Amino acid sequence: MSTILIVNAQIVNEGQLTTQDVFIKNGFIEQIGTDLQHLTASKIIDAAGKYLLPGVIDDQVHFREPGLTHKATIYSEAKAAVAGGVTSFMEMPNTVPNALTQSLLEDKYQIAAKTSLANYSFFMGASNDNYDEVMRTPYADVCGIKIFMGSSTGNMLVDAPEVLEKLFANAPCLIATHCEDEATVRQRTEMFKEQYGDNVPYNIHALIRNEEACYKSSSMAAELAKKHGTRLHILHISTGEETDLFEVGNYGNSAVSENDKRQKRITAEACVHHLWFDAEDYRRLGTQIKCNPAIKAPHHKEKIFQALLDNRIDVIATDHAPHTWEEKSKGYWAAPSGLPLVQHSLNIMLEFVQQGKISIERVVEKMSHAVADVFQIDRRGYIREGYWADLVLVDLNQKTTVTKENILFKCGWSPLEGTSFQSAVTHTIVSGNLTYANGIFDESTQGKRLRFTR
Repeated sequence: MSTILIVNAQIVNEGQLTTQDVFIKNGFIEQIGTDLQHLTASKIIDAAGKYLLPGVIDDQVHFREPGLTHKATIYSEAKAAVAGGVTSFMEMPNTVPNALTQSLLEDKYQIAAKTSLANYSFFMGASNDNYDEVMRTPYADVCGIKIFMGSSTGNMLVDAPEVLEKLFANAPCLIATHCEDEATVRQRTEMFKEQYGDNVPYNIHALIRNEEACYKSSSMAAELAKKHGTRLHILHISTGEETDLFEVGNYGNSAVSENDKRQKRITAEACVHHLWFDAEDYRRLGTQIKCNPAIKAPHHKEKIFQALLDNRIDVIATDHAPHTWEEKSKGYWAAPSGLPLVQHSLNIMLEFVQQGKISIERVVEKMSHAVADVFQIDRRGYIREGYWADLVLVDLNQKTTVTKENILFKCGWSPLEGTSFQSAVTHTIVSGNLTYANGIFDESTQGKRLRFTR
């Protein structure tokens, strides 16, 4: 029988900050109270001076397995995630082969069951010709269906109008979309290639994958969802214009908010790199921050941040997408899109807390509570008795400096190298197992498959 007792923790949960103890037994939170120190536990953690948060749930990562394991594996990236306080992830289908059949999807679950230190779920991929396979997706056991409405890494573009109509009309569960208008991107790519050749401006990516491309595709997805009553989640919003597509949420941090989010038909995600970086950073980092959709001009990140605060945007994720340094060091046209972030997403958001841009309660709302509600995850995302014990302890007075020596991604680099954050993740508990503590991992227990109450 595994038991953990956390004492003297400043718990951040459901909009409240309280000092309490937490008793964990056989994977679940059994008791929360102000004086539990009389209980016997196999592990006791004194959390005095630290904040106890629900584990981060990242709803968009690319862990590259199978087929692209020279870049990353489920094991390596899940380990990095846990070190950053991410206890659960949802991974995308553009691996090799693409996860376009139920059998290929299940293969990924089998890999994760053996190797992932974090809890996991995998999106079913849609294409122009696998409609019947998509319809077989078990809605209570899979996080959602991923549709690339603009091409990105893996070229899983779905651009047949009749297929999009059928998918939006009949999808058995949530549809998550990558929204960039393909015709706009292709036209602007050819235009800039002709204009500049290989001698391109530092911020060319933001000019090619521009505001028009994003808004045109996101608005189309929203229109399809409204037409068919689809449960739609639009990923990685990168423009201020797109934030106007979403309704201002009237929820706060209560049971009412949970119900409201679970009933909301169209939701949206912001990624940490679209909040942290802007187009001026291309001058310093170049293709390191080349990603789809592109990081854009500075005013966009301010508008995205505002949309987070007024609940037009519901969740915060990473779109963690590693490539080797050799691949990213190629010239602009050849370098692949994507950057590794999952180890430091919580550090980024806690830095914003310390800058006074957002409260720690709101960070928990956007990175844990809301993700659980939007995807209807079973008994995760909150610190509640009877829920799975997915927890992270953070110290807001301990620095984390990103260096090559402490990066855990298989690719071995980060665009955040040299950055010093004013916070540190000290402990991460995954499904009741103390998986990470002060730099030491316990790899004896794997994470669990996420289930959904749909």
